[in-house]
Amino acid sequence: MNNPEAIIFDWDDTLADNWHSIHGALNATLTAMDQEPWSMERTRANVRRSMRESFPEMFGADRWEEAADIFYQHIRSNHLETLTALHFAQELLDHLSNAEITLGIVSNKTGDLLRAECAHLGWSDYFVAIIGAQDAKRDKPAADPLYLCLENTDIKPSLNTWYVGDAPTDLECATNAGVTAVLIKDSAITSDYEAFPPHHHFENLNQMAEFLT
Repeated sequence: MNNPEAIIFDWDDTLADNWHSIHGALNATLTAMDQEPWSMERTRANVRRSMRESFPEMFGADRWEEAADIFYQHIRSNHLETLTALHFAQELLDHLSNAEITLGIVSNKTGDLLRAECAHLGWSDYFVAIIGAQDAKRDKPAADPLYLCLENTDIKPSLNTWYVGDAPTDLECATNAGVTAVLIKDSAITSDYEAFPPHHHFENLNQMAEFLT
């Protein structure tokens, strides 16, 4: 059953939604760098890796840091105003916290933005650590951020640690860390997920809570 002693969550599309801000900041960056803006569908499908991995490919090794500055300037202007919690996220965190399960966050969103968003929702105290991009030596899908999240606990990564996310990179990260991979996705698993199949697949957070109960 892999009953969890620790559950670590991804952030965007797992506990929270802030695609409006991400999409706007990305398109402002693309336009400033003389590239065509993306549709929301393309943004949601492709913004999964951390900036230090994806931006050099998108904008070149000599200009990606310039692009990153533009992106940060735009997203910091409104990311808290556009942030929303996903349905049943608050209730699930309450349920798990009351059950004394250790909770954490690991995301490829830059660490200071991630922690600001978590604090804005009033959730910071739920988590032993909130780990974003560039906080660890390597970002997802490497195992480093998951290990860092548990570093100051007595919990060792095992199948009794769950990593919960919505994207193939989350499942790959869980596999690399040797923990239980949990997918939250309200549709069938596509071929993108076949390389690292999840141990558990739930349509939503409410279904996950019912299973744990």
